[in-house]
Amino acid sequence: MKTAFVTGASSGIGCATAVALARAGFQLVVAGRRRERLDELAAELAPTPVHILTFDVRDRDATTAAVIGLPLEFAAIDVLVNNAGGAHGLNPIQEGDPHDWDVMLDANVRGLLNVTHAVLPGLTARKTGFIVNITSIAGREAYANGNVYCASKAAASMLTKTMRLDLLPFGIRVAEVAPGAVETEFSEVRFKGDTERAAKVYDGFEPLRAEDVADVVAFMVTRPAHVNVADVLLLPAAQGAAATIFRQPS
Repeated sequence: MKTAFVTGASSGIGCATAVALARAGFQLVVAGRRRERLDELAAELAPTPVHILTFDVRDRDATTAAVIGLPLEFAAIDVLVNNAGGAHGLNPIQEGDPHDWDVMLDANVRGLLNVTHAVLPGLTARKTGFIVNITSIAGREAYANGNVYCASKAAASMLTKTMRLDLLPFGIRVAEVAPGAVETEFSEVRFKGDTERAAKVYDGFEPLRAEDVADVVAFMVTRPAHVNVADVLLLPAAQGAAATIFRQPS
């Protein structure tokens, strides 16, 4: 049984991806900060073998220790899905909170690097594997007030491209999924728990679901070894660009 490692698996796209990969025949290493959510996920996935890790991807030492400490039966990672991260705040640059900037850069960029760096020794030694980075349309198109979030996702997108080049001699496939509007906890986190404001983000159109993104990831990582679906921009039908959504009148 192959092993998939999914970060940010306690909710949203990460949780849905774990479910989709279990259905595709993988055993799972699921990582997040909310142990109770991960316990619920593991119970849902039974009898699929699941190993739970609780650490913050922003903490390099904790990330490295978690990966080094994997039980032998989970240690050979075949697929890594770098999903952990998020958006914090939606303000013009002159009104931005530097703490929010740090959180986004640390999670969306350094976190991706920390996890990848910890997993890569095993992948390069075996000369096989697949890394999928979950980025965003925000990494391809700027939108007003997106500033640091857009920049962090653009960095993740460029890292994906350069990782693919660096790891080519090792037979490691590297790919990116850049979703548009997905209805998860994303907006609630961005707006600091303001559920009313978060709900309005999805008014008047049908956004993507976490399961839509997960289905694409599962398809990508189950292609034959000679195939790499390297880059997917995934949008709801009502979205034409990062800040262009056709909303039905209420």
